[in-house]
Amino acid sequence: MQITAQMVKELRERTGAGMMDCKAALTETNGDMEAAVDTLRKKGLAAAAKRAGRVAADGVVSSYIHAGGKIGVLVEVNCETDFVARTEAFQDLVKDIAMHIAAADPRFVRREEVTADVLERERAIYSEQAAASGKPANVVAKIVEGKIDKFFGEACLLEQPFVKNPDQTVGQMVTDAVAKIGENIQVRRFARFKLGEGIDKKEADFAAEVAAVVKG
Repeated sequence: MQITAQMVKELRERTGAGMMDCKAALTETNGDMEAAVDTLRKKGLAAAAKRAGRVAADGVVSSYIHAGGKIGVLVEVNCETDFVARTEAFQDLVKDIAMHIAAADPRFVRREEVTADVLERERAIYSEQAAASGKPANVVAKIVEGKIDKFFGEACLLEQPFVKNPDQTVGQMVTDAVAKIGENIQVRRFARFKLGEGIDKKEADFAAEVAAVVKG
């Protein structure tokens, strides 16, 4: 099948890969656009895996404010060089991650950061729920592990479905960015603030009343 310039252009727009890489992928797949996308993604993932061991000590700390100042996020995302840190592609990636954190409220960056006490508490709850169903112990164990995986997917930033594209996780989005940008990229840490979070409103109202009485 003849590979046209329009086909190469379309594939590049969909994947962000170079023109020659797009042409080669289309040639390899005999013009099958979806297969070419998969081919480029596989190559990108392989390249990203090779870069994962490289030191990423540069990058940016970015912020995102949402809901009229009711929710705020600070996030640190690292790359290898200041040059990449200043590129539009990297800046856009960091903004997307910060926006996602504001919307999805993750508790950890990755599953390795989930503390033992949190994991033990979740496992105990799931075990009790599964055991109450009367199922055999081996089935209960599988149910618990399945629920733990689901917990990771809900609590860990990199395993959450990206809010702007639920077909991929945040981790997959970062990996795709590594393949396109050409440097190791790591989400290091974040902090999410919600106005009034952790404040007991009744207690705060009482304190305000006491203060008013004292001033009066």
